[in-house]
Amino acid sequence: MDYLYALLIDPAAWVALAALIAMEIVLGIDNLVFISILTNKLPITQQKKARRIGISLALIMRLGLLGTLAFIVHLVEPIFTVFGQSFSWRDLILIIGGLFLVWKATKEIHHAVDKKHEPDLFDAPSKKGLSAAIGQILLLDLVFSVDSIITAVGMTPHLPIMVVAVIVAVLTMLFAAELLSRFIRQHPTIVMLALAFLIMIGMTLIAEGFGVHVPKGYVYSAMAFSAVVESLNMLSRSAGKKKV
Repeated sequence: MDYLYALLIDPAAWVALAALIAMEIVLGIDNLVFISILTNKLPITQQKKARRIGISLALIMRLGLLGTLAFIVHLVEPIFTVFGQSFSWRDLILIIGGLFLVWKATKEIHHAVDKKHEPDLFDAPSKKGLSAAIGQILLLDLVFSVDSIITAVGMTPHLPIMVVAVIVAVLTMLFAAELLSRFIRQHPTIVMLALAFLIMIGMTLIAEGFGVHVPKGYVYSAMAFSAVVESLNMLSRSAGKKKV
């Protein structure tokens, strides 16, 4: 209790909490885009359920990972070396997650361009599609969770601050997922832009896994610029419809 009271009256702890919450929310944006695209492939009656279950399980998983903090921190230690390049468990998780994102986004782009695609998980019966969607949400959240928790460790040594930041960030994702999914569903052209974002994020994860640091500012700046251009296109199309 003394430890928690000391945190409550420590201004530095509150600053660290605010910074960490902001960081966790920003790191969750790409995850949220993936969840929105993924669940929008499901029948309309299952979309909200898939988002709630997937994000709720993701919260439990992240809190569980925080409980194994000592183990998570050691994931950055090298386990083997290839041609002078060392790899840790974190690197392998980032590479696998990045490859999955690139594969999934490329497949979705192919489906959008070629309507006569072969059946996949989401063309199967609804029950299988729902479980598959939740499984993929958890898979990608595992990748982003490990990276965000390691980031959190670098920002503060206090576990209560990390727990509060993770809970606030995931709850924000839970409430924002519905709005983002509805926006993407109402504006189909946004889907292609979002899929392009996922390919870029996937390549960034792969590069990070191979030890090439890509400043997040560059990635988010490119995403913001592309979003502004698409917004102007949407306004232009809207103005054209009004003239007609």
